[in-house]
Amino acid sequence: MTGNSSRLTGLAAAVAILGLVSAVTIPSGASGASSPKNSGDKGQKTYRWVDKDGVVHFGDSVPPEYSSTDRQVLSEYGVPVANQDGAKTAEQIAAEKAVKQKEEEERRKAYLAARRDQVLLDTYLSVEEIEALRDRRLELIDTQIKVTEIYLQGLRDILRRLQEEAGSYKPYSAHPKAAPIDEKLAKELANTMDSIMLYEKSLGETTQRRADVTVQFASDISRFKELKATATALE
Repeated sequence: MTGNSSRLTGLAAAVAILGLVSAVTIPSGASGASSPKNSGDKGQKTYRWVDKDGVVHFGDSVPPEYSSTDRQVLSEYGVPVANQDGAKTAEQIAAEKAVKQKEEEERRKAYLAARRDQVLLDTYLSVEEIEALRDRRLELIDTQIKVTEIYLQGLRDILRRLQEEAGSYKPYSAHPKAAPIDEKLAKELANTMDSIMLYEKSLGETTQRRADVTVQFASDISRFKELKATATALE
């Protein structure tokens, strides 16, 4: 019984030594490596880290100057049981945040693209249906553009008449004896010019909306054709 116990004790020691040796890897040419502490306290952690010169260090805590260095947590036998990342700089944190945001944005785009594909397949049976809806939308927008243009032309005619009327008054007239412009006429001029600017802005927005609708429907038609071709190939 005593012989067996001695052999087991020796075997355990050999395993401990092998584990410790496997954990301590010092690059060739490195110097000044500190050794792991041989502590009987099983609750105490031992850390292993490598500095910028390739020197391996051990300790029950990591000094502040190595706080940004990744390290390993060793068992009581010197075997790595966990890895810990070093403290990150503000630049590293910002870079990781940017990567995460990009990944989230890509996932969001992929989800929206898949949802759009499903809506296309659920809504239309043919390209002709998409084209018919496109034509109706564009017809409504064209009508709105035409009405706005007619109204704008009327406002410009009114402005021209008002400007002719105001031409004999100051500050529009250069005549030294010209009377100041009537307050009512000045206000009507200002209101007309404001209305013209408002409707010109509305016309520009509607024209841009027409272009956007045209592009969107062209994209929908192209994608619908791709989806249908893929479905046909799989049948």
